[in-house]
Amino acid sequence: MIPQEIIRRKRDGETLSADDIQAFISSLAAGRLSEGQIGAFAMAVWFKGMTRDETVALTSAMARSGDILGWADIDRPIADKHSTGGVGDNVSLMLAPIAVACGLAVPMISGRGLGHTGGTLDKLESIPGYAITPDATLFRKTVREVGCAIIGQTGALAPADGKLYAVRDVTATVDSIPLITASILSKKLAAGLQTLVLDVKVGNGAFMSERSGAEALARSLVDVANGAGVKTSALITDMNQPLADAAGNVVEIRNCLDFLAGRKKGTRLETVVLAFAAEMLASSGIVASPDEGKDRAAEALSSGKAADVFARMVHMLGGPSDLLERPDAYLVRAPHIRPVLASQSGWLRACDAREIGIGVIDLGGGRRHPSDRIDHRVGFADLLPLGTYVNRGDPIGTVHAADETAAEAAASALADAYLIGDSEPLLPAVISARL
Repeated sequence: MIPQEIIRRKRDGETLSADDIQAFISSLAAGRLSEGQIGAFAMAVWFKGMTRDETVALTSAMARSGDILGWADIDRPIADKHSTGGVGDNVSLMLAPIAVACGLAVPMISGRGLGHTGGTLDKLESIPGYAITPDATLFRKTVREVGCAIIGQTGALAPADGKLYAVRDVTATVDSIPLITASILSKKLAAGLQTLVLDVKVGNGAFMSERSGAEALARSLVDVANGAGVKTSALITDMNQPLADAAGNVVEIRNCLDFLAGRKKGTRLETVVLAFAAEMLASSGIVASPDEGKDRAAEALSSGKAADVFARMVHMLGGPSDLLERPDAYLVRAPHIRPVLASQSGWLRACDAREIGIGVIDLGGGRRHPSDRIDHRVGFADLLPLGTYVNRGDPIGTVHAADETAAEAAASALADAYLIGDSEPLLPAVISARL
């Protein structure tokens, strides 16, 4: 069938067959479609939506548009996790080595920052020498010998996704649940996973600010991934404040090292990391229940096994062998570091997490345009969680900036992002649902 006929049928609200969708995506991957045809298809899907079966077919076709990784030489369950993005969300950095220390293999294909949310790859580039795009041989060797490798998507994995997303980005069709679902899952299917756990965030710092939207996206992701043959579950987590106590690149790497060293106990971040580790272990059959998985993950963390896995992964992918022992020798600090002080006494009642993410971009720690260079040194650290009581003049966070002018502007923005009040707030649960 010719492409414009497929576009017409979707425009008119018809249900496309798997063969129609495969034909369209094959033409897209082969470069036989114009940008106008790709944009028209995306807009038709945005307006008319897709059934579950259509979305499964779209996801599978996009996954098959390039290489499909196989892991027959690895005798561990192959598992992964994906987050829809948030501020201070560095969960993947700690979760992958914890999962490996408990018996899983995790070939994690991650991305760069998107909008106001930070990207795992940008954070890892803070580590000197770390190869975020290793060749296939080194990637496979790292997963086989260490157990995990956190890298970027190569052009050989789900190339149709990259071509479709580039057009969606400039045609106001990014926020289509079927297209989001296919984009996320096509890369995961191409990675050869057996199980997948999804972190769908909701709140003012997430792409889905309303609970109904987050639930719809989580349900779509779970249904389609399972329909495509990957055992998948999702947790809906709160993003009404930064998850870690840092937002930026090198500051989140430092936060990761502190976490692996056991210095972040009792935090919201620990709750989320251990919950996802437990979900991965239970889904893969390593443990009988999430409760057992949480205990196993906590032991892997407290024993230092997870930290050892992270250190070996960093070294095998080109980073320093002693990063955990000598972080100051490798992780460059910003030249201007200043505390942000509470303007009044009271409880930290609310936070505009999105504005904190924008603040990182304003400091130079994110991109406004794809070609922008990132200053990995900058960001916010030592952020206090909501529900903390502060006295006037107490620090609520720290700005890391390239110059004094940027530091002053960022300090003002961070102070404005917090609401301080007289009563202790009632905060939402950090994990509100499982699908």
